[in-house]
Amino acid sequence: MRLLRLSVFLVLIPLGVRSQGCSDAGFCTMGAMKPDQPYNKRVKLKLRTIDFSLYRGTTTLTPIVQVATLDFNFSLNDRNAIQVKLPYQWVNGTLGSTATIGDISLCYTRNIFSSDRFDINASFGAKVPTNNSNLKTGPNSLPMYYQTSLGTYDLIAGISLINRQWLFATGIQVALNRNGNQFDWNRWQTNDPTKLDYVKQYDNSTELQRGVDVMLRIERNFRLARFNFTVGLLPIYRITADEITNFQGKRVTKNAEGEVGKGLALSGIITTGYSFNARSGIRLLLGHKLAQRDFNPDGLTREFVMSLGYSYRF
Repeated sequence: MRLLRLSVFLVLIPLGVRSQGCSDAGFCTMGAMKPDQPYNKRVKLKLRTIDFSLYRGTTTLTPIVQVATLDFNFSLNDRNAIQVKLPYQWVNGTLGSTATIGDISLCYTRNIFSSDRFDINASFGAKVPTNNSNLKTGPNSLPMYYQTSLGTYDLIAGISLINRQWLFATGIQVALNRNGNQFDWNRWQTNDPTKLDYVKQYDNSTELQRGVDVMLRIERNFRLARFNFTVGLLPIYRITADEITNFQGKRVTKNAEGEVGKGLALSGIITTGYSFNARSGIRLLLGHKLAQRDFNPDGLTREFVMSLGYSYRF
């Protein structure tokens, strides 16, 4: 009962504060890097899992991002598994609304070491864009906050160590190309100066080339028979600067204020889950941003995120 009261208290904390959530480009929920991974040496896990989740994220401006995701996990045998994620994303904000299929994630995971005390898993994967991230409202290209795709082919790799109490994971994500986004508030067409002042709050992102991201997940898990609860930290460091084309046609890595699109984004993550039986369960995830980059042309910054998911294993 003491553990249950602590879990409820920690879950409710983010609902009462102005918080910020995870803002990665996708690799933190792939393969060995995923949060709240199952671990049970006594019960043989089912080889196939289908997860359906509903995500809602509020941003630092008005857009609200919502995503419905089907996440398929197929174990080929005890050591090898394949993951496919298919999201449908819709965004609503002051500048307009968008809704399309999001970027598709593909991941291969292999267990490279297993003992009675812990497992080590490694993953390699990719993200495939579903559009060139240049959805528009009228003649104007929308900022990346409103885009349903990052518009890039990404390579992803990672490794994790997991036991009954802890998960440690690290990974890297590399964008291979520029996207096709053309947002630059210097080109925004409007006769309303108030609206233009609002548009200028978005970072320009013309032909964005995202920098390389490195992540670390540190997670403590409390497991009971049917209930589990995790609390963790998720630092993501952009080790190379984002690069865009400015209004003069030059490639730059800084905005007008001299801020560089690189550095640390740090989130606190809480999850709680309940298993109905060996085949199905539900999970709630909440994210709270502790630090963020000043210049975010990729539009991934979130104030608060919440995801509710259902898993079916067979």
